[in-house]
Amino acid sequence: MKSASAEVQRAEPASGDGADSGAITGAEIVVRCLQAEGVKHVFGYPGGAVLYIYDAIFKQDGFQHILVRHEQAAVHAADAYSRSSQRVGVALVTSGPGVTNAVTGIATAYMDSIPLVILTGQVPTHAIGQDAFQECDTVGITRPCVKHNFLVKDVKDLAGAIGKAFYIARSGRPGPVLVDIPKDVTVARCPFEYQRNPSLRSYNPVVKGHMGQIKKAVQLLLQAERPMIYTGGGVILADASEALARLVDRLNAPCTNTLMGLGGLRASDRRFLGMPGMHGTYEANMAMQHCDVLLAVGARFDDRVIGNPKHFAQSPRKIIHVDIDPSSISKRVKVDVPIVGDVKEVLGELLIQLEANRPAQPSASTEAWWRQIQQWRSRDCLKYEMNDQVIKPQYVIQTLWKVTEGDAFVTSDVGQHQMWAAQYYPFEKPRRWINSGGLGTMGVGLPYAMGVQMANPDARVAVVTGEASVQMCIQELSTCKQYRLTPKIVNLNNRYLGMVRQWQQIDYGSRYSESYMDALPDFVKLAESYGHVGMRIERPADVEPALREAFTRLQDRLVFMDFITDQTENVWPMVKSGKGLTEMLLGSEDL
Repeated sequence: MKSASAEVQRAEPASGDGADSGAITGAEIVVRCLQAEGVKHVFGYPGGAVLYIYDAIFKQDGFQHILVRHEQAAVHAADAYSRSSQRVGVALVTSGPGVTNAVTGIATAYMDSIPLVILTGQVPTHAIGQDAFQECDTVGITRPCVKHNFLVKDVKDLAGAIGKAFYIARSGRPGPVLVDIPKDVTVARCPFEYQRNPSLRSYNPVVKGHMGQIKKAVQLLLQAERPMIYTGGGVILADASEALARLVDRLNAPCTNTLMGLGGLRASDRRFLGMPGMHGTYEANMAMQHCDVLLAVGARFDDRVIGNPKHFAQSPRKIIHVDIDPSSISKRVKVDVPIVGDVKEVLGELLIQLEANRPAQPSASTEAWWRQIQQWRSRDCLKYEMNDQVIKPQYVIQTLWKVTEGDAFVTSDVGQHQMWAAQYYPFEKPRRWINSGGLGTMGVGLPYAMGVQMANPDARVAVVTGEASVQMCIQELSTCKQYRLTPKIVNLNNRYLGMVRQWQQIDYGSRYSESYMDALPDFVKLAESYGHVGMRIERPADVEPALREAFTRLQDRLVFMDFITDQTENVWPMVKSGKGLTEMLLGSEDL
């Protein structure tokens, strides 16, 4: 991501700010910093160490605070707010358990490179290290799962730390940045001066790709007989979808989007092969393995994408890897042409070079490559058998797409339902698919929907979840009630920890150890107890009417739809752990 030039803002204290001329409290500085960054929503939960900050929030009207019911949900909501809007998400929590509750959300954002600023309370500076009430080593605990963190011990450093936090979070490879603020710092005073996008001597992300490497990449692409474009979440984060579409057009090359990159290329584009990897399509995986030139853009060759690296390396191919983060290049797979830089910038330069050199017509060898891909496509690897008595989860997702006309924001929890949503809801736009890819965090779906709806108040939002995942942050139904948030919850209820059960069936001799959910609540009554609408759907014929009612007549209400689905349904295709991309199981007959 690009960085803007530094901007300095100074503010005089409001009437009654204090006796020191030109000085305001640390709590007021926090508020002024957020206002200077143009923040409109902060997700948080108060506690003793941050009460001065909350008092300052009460006195302002520049942004809205959203009171969640658990700190983990605050960070998840801020995370989805960012994913769906291109803005930096902001969360505010107190010290001790407030911080530790937030860690899962922070780690989730870190794994998926989401720009967040997390403001945490801390015990007073004189009490740090004394095992004070609600003290924890926030910097130490969060260091492995943040891009950077700060402990502010002097109020004079507070505005600077927050300015750096926002800049670091959104520039280069984005990520969460934490600012830990002791309580006494929030009451100390100093003049306010704020600098947006400060210049940091030790942090200068490379934005423009090396022209020599770009020209090498172009030559490889021009000579390719079997080109393939493999893209990840970096395309979404860099707002490079339009550039990607132009590149696909120019090369007439097949393209695959990872779980984090879905929507990077329109699913309706004939060159789109679907998602690759463990639960990817047959054609995407075969093309990944048999191409002669692979252009990887904003992706990191994750283990869930390429399977066994040794198997992946067996096929001779040239690999071009474009990424903003140099540490991601050749980390798991050795590449031939590394290009460090902003994805959008590099794709733009690639297009310029290709326009100057590319023949107008595709070569005969490329046409032969497309004939092979069409043969792989003919396997129809996502086909499933309908049943007029039992609801198939795939059918629910396909019907959701039909009812929403493919134009909803879809948030997801983690498990079988996540994979079915990725497979059967074709995304035509970026930033519409909001899920936890790297960490695989159950419980994100509902707080994600809250963040998405705060950032996109007029949009249709659907939560695809399962009966296990949704209970991990179910208390956020209360937050939705308070702020009149109206996502439609699509609960694919198979009464199992579905993905766990699938693995136990395939790899553990059908020994279903602790994967059966035999004490489920009545979700309809639970939703109603929070003041929402609940539905229980048990017949395939009732799936579409229920969804249409939720998105039309009940569009102004949160609707919890409990779909009772086939308990035995598995996610296919599947690449087992340790296997290669071409060793897919396409169905139960392959077991």
